[in-house]
Amino acid sequence: MITLQKASRLLRWDWGLSATLLRALATDTLTISQQTKVERPYAPLPSTLGLPQGARVSLPRAKYGGRHTVAMLTGDGVSPEMMEHVKSVYYTLGVPVEFDEVAIDNNSNEEVVREAIMAVRRNGVALKGSLKTIPGMKSHNLMIRNELELFAYVQRCYSFPGVITRHKDVDIVVIRENSEGEYSQLEHESVPGVVESMKIITRNKSAKIAHFAFNYALQHGRKKVTAVHKANIMKLSDGLFLQTCEDVSKLYPTIQFDSIIVDNCCMQLVRRPQQFDVMLLPNLYGNIVGALCAGLVGGAGLATGINLGEEYAIFEAAIRKQAQSLKGQNVANPVAMLLASADLLDHLGLYEKSRILRNAIVDAVSTKNVRTPDIGGTYTTRDVVNAINSSVVSQMQE
Repeated sequence: MITLQKASRLLRWDWGLSATLLRALATDTLTISQQTKVERPYAPLPSTLGLPQGARVSLPRAKYGGRHTVAMLTGDGVSPEMMEHVKSVYYTLGVPVEFDEVAIDNNSNEEVVREAIMAVRRNGVALKGSLKTIPGMKSHNLMIRNELELFAYVQRCYSFPGVITRHKDVDIVVIRENSEGEYSQLEHESVPGVVESMKIITRNKSAKIAHFAFNYALQHGRKKVTAVHKANIMKLSDGLFLQTCEDVSKLYPTIQFDSIIVDNCCMQLVRRPQQFDVMLLPNLYGNIVGALCAGLVGGAGLATGINLGEEYAIFEAAIRKQAQSLKGQNVANPVAMLLASADLLDHLGLYEKSRILRNAIVDAVSTKNVRTPDIGGTYTTRDVVNAINSSVVSQMQE
């Protein structure tokens, strides 16, 4: 269960908003107006993480006149629309952030991808939209991750307050090795009709992600790390990953360690997800299991993820779904991208702003039931954003 005690370690309150901003917001059409105090029946949403020891991700380099600059990689499908909603909510919050925006999508050439990478290097941190990879083309996602050495992907999946799903009290952290495995892009056609694809697993990178996972568990009061593998079949590659995780686990005696075969893992997640705490996976399994976990707690519209390296951090919606069919329809769920932007605020050290935003999301979605169709509602994207902005203003007037 998500408790107030668990969330309060990372979240604080912030107060105050200019009269000019309040007047500007009052022109919106939904409910930005004078309000009574909102009773909140739910504990604040947790942030995805405070960076664990060993990650060594520095705070963003770019900060001028008390304002942070953050790269914004707009993405495909509905992602550019979601970025505009983030700007709207940040404006309401009075967040001291300027975006260094790069218009990148699946049609962008390598020069634009390089520009995006340079923007992340320049600012140290980014908010990223989904980028579609078309069969036969180079993956922009992989290019960005590899160039910036983003070795870890962290995705926290928890039961969202008030959203009814099959399972309750789910709170799972999926930690995925982000740089090798089947994503090494080493494949070739040996003879016509026969393709070989190489899966690369190294002891160094397996140990690095394992240390990261155990440090995360220590930092966040987690009790167990579960390594997910297929070592019964891939005895050398997954066998090396599993053995390395076991070796690293011995350095963390206060954290319970176990392992599970990936197919059984998927079945157990569907049957009883509460048995899992921190899940440690190689690249491909992490992608699949992360999507499954997101589905358990409400789907792509609620899940966030963070790509982490030793120098850079990129925040995004966890399920890289472009939702091309929803583009321009005003029905896509903005919550995942707004939660990613709250994680970004935590990373910038703006904990009070983050807390207000998370509470506003709960007020809108769970208390007022302003929801998009994917989670059982009938409201538009703009309705949800307006309700969140309204709650932000209300909190700042309390």
